[in-house]
Amino acid sequence: MAQLLSSSSSLTIFSRNKPYLKPFNQCSMSFSTSAACNNSTYPFRKLFLQRQKPRKSLVLQVSAVSTSIETPVQTSSGEPSKPQRVMVIGGDGYCGWATALHLSKKGYEVAIVDNLIRRLFDHQLGLDSLTPISSIQNRIRCWKSLTGKSIELYIGDICDFEFLTETFKSFEPDAVVHFGEQRSAPYSMIDRPRAVFTQQNNVIGTLNVLFAIKEFREQCHLVKLGTMGEYGTPNIDIEEGYITITHNGRTDTLPYPKQASSFYHLSKVHDSHNIAFTCKAWGIRATDLNQGVVYGLRTDETAMHEELCNRFDYDGIFGTALNRFCVQAAVGHPLTVYGKGGQTRGYLDIRDTVQCVELAIANPANPGEFRVFNQFTEQFSVNQLAALVTKAGGKLGLNVETITVPNPRVEAEEHYYNAKHTKLVELGLKPHLLSDSLLDSLLNFAIQYKDRVDKKQIMPSISWRKIGVKPKTVTA
Repeated sequence: MAQLLSSSSSLTIFSRNKPYLKPFNQCSMSFSTSAACNNSTYPFRKLFLQRQKPRKSLVLQVSAVSTSIETPVQTSSGEPSKPQRVMVIGGDGYCGWATALHLSKKGYEVAIVDNLIRRLFDHQLGLDSLTPISSIQNRIRCWKSLTGKSIELYIGDICDFEFLTETFKSFEPDAVVHFGEQRSAPYSMIDRPRAVFTQQNNVIGTLNVLFAIKEFREQCHLVKLGTMGEYGTPNIDIEEGYITITHNGRTDTLPYPKQASSFYHLSKVHDSHNIAFTCKAWGIRATDLNQGVVYGLRTDETAMHEELCNRFDYDGIFGTALNRFCVQAAVGHPLTVYGKGGQTRGYLDIRDTVQCVELAIANPANPGEFRVFNQFTEQFSVNQLAALVTKAGGKLGLNVETITVPNPRVEAEEHYYNAKHTKLVELGLKPHLLSDSLLDSLLNFAIQYKDRVDKKQIMPSISWRKIGVKPKTVTA
């Protein structure tokens, strides 16, 4: 069944037989994260459902009529065409929320698809965003009130193909931006249930999206968020997706070798292989964005109102290096460098994430083409990031210290790293490089919200070598 929340404030429940109308004021708007996750019949989700009986998923669609006047998109012939319809799966998350707003502002018709499970993870593990974040319903209402632009909302699990089918048929996307995966390497290494959840959630969810495109929207362009972590840290240059090899006198261009370093990264490798296969077999058009580590908080859109504020993770499970360092500096906690600190990765500003996604949508892959773009703008080692934060903190009067902690991960702590990242620049990417002003902004945000910091969550607590069997959750 599906639920539709319209601007007339009534709740319409559609069944296979006939619609049933119920006044809005008799319906609860408290859509809890646990309820949103109770829709799956997959056995691995018992970890999150606490052995509740599975039930059919609900499609919650929040929509309203737009009062803004859209500028028609011009076709090559000069005739106006309808705005592209973009489905953002995982649109309540860090990258997804910023992307949904950016695309909406640019004139795309946007729908967010999310099961809100990321919020449930925080409850389970005793974590919280540094910045207060509003409910997804309030976020969308605020965006509508500020811009006149509507974002549709479908609450459900893409691992439930019936839900995904109804969503595809209802929204009819021209492009799907897929952020809807468990995205933390440490989370995937907590214990066996979460490793299994990560693999099944990510791989099956992506497979369902591929089958939905094949069955219902053959020309739909899939823009999938991958990760630079698929490549590992080889002792040769990292190309963008493919490498040309000469072996025993014969030459071929092959997918670049994968050396994933966690169950999360391995799920991304499986995704890439499945997408590449379906492009070849079914003619699907897809762009795999192998993204580096994202930092930052604000985009032009999220800065418009406090209700639109994005989440900011600083803990040892979901927090990324630069964001974590800024929070540590703000609260007087030493910066925690793992091991030797020579781990080098690609980094980019959240403003460049949304820009890259827009470029991929505006310049779609051809039918049957599987493109791979390396999505980052600069490379830093952990030690380099710590030095930058120390310098920026000193200018703000912070006494920033650095300590070395045992590396919880299994990885090379000093290595060669040179990854190519030219394709998005060729499409028109204008990078926001890491600057003193941005570091000042991040540190000031961290100082502003430092009373919300839980120092017990700063240190790493998940060991790759000591991965557990039983689930670890916060208990009363």
